[in-house]
Amino acid sequence: MVGQITVTELLTALRKLLTERVDLFVGILIFLLALVAGAVTRRYVRGALRELDIPEAVAGTPFERTARRLGTSTVGVLANLCGLFVLVVGGLITLRIVHTIPQDLLTLRITDFFRQLFIAALVVVVGVIVGDKLELYLRERLRGVKVPEAGVLPLLTKYSVFYIASLIALSQIGIATRPLLVLLAAYVFGLVFIGGLAMKDLLAAAAAGVYLLLTEPYAIGDEVKLDGHRGIVQEVDTFVTHIEAEGEEYVVPNDRVFRRGVIIVRE
Repeated sequence: MVGQITVTELLTALRKLLTERVDLFVGILIFLLALVAGAVTRRYVRGALRELDIPEAVAGTPFERTARRLGTSTVGVLANLCGLFVLVVGGLITLRIVHTIPQDLLTLRITDFFRQLFIAALVVVVGVIVGDKLELYLRERLRGVKVPEAGVLPLLTKYSVFYIASLIALSQIGIATRPLLVLLAAYVFGLVFIGGLAMKDLLAAAAAGVYLLLTEPYAIGDEVKLDGHRGIVQEVDTFVTHIEAEGEEYVVPNDRVFRRGVIIVRE
């Protein structure tokens, strides 16, 4: 009996909803569709990012490690952001249909705010990922460089990307960024001039390394005399040249090779 009454009341309520509150029924239906669309979007974005090998690209970055500690991943964060955005859009459409808040306020303010907030969050996440990845890449490339300033360059690059991403995100949500732009200009000035002076040896080695890699005056396996050392070339990268002789390996900065020249031994 109780079950019959419950079913009857449910059918009556549903009929009343369809006849008297069509807007509420449509709003509920749209919100349910938004839930489904959000889940589908999250799954699609997750699959697309995996197809692009994003998990391998961000492996080992601080952002990925933090996400793992929170029980998710970089791909999961990006996919959840996209799914949440679809859900929020569906919720806003639902509120507009059921006339919960003034339509002009919803259209002009709230919709723009959530769109800008989503873009800002996405910019911050991407900026953190790119900054972390650049830091790891530069540390790997500079591992064999015996220059004290080499360890500073990855951190400078990382926080430069963070700062630029923060500026873009703040401008998206309407926060005045002119003072921050002034600081950015001062930072770039200091980075170019003061940093250039501090890392002149590293920059000189890099410039010489680019020239050597393009012209290839010697290659791996050649016997050469470099900076007073004679041996077999083992590796040539942007900053240094590795030569080996009698069980000893010499690491010669490329700017010395460029200044003092190289003798290729042909016997």
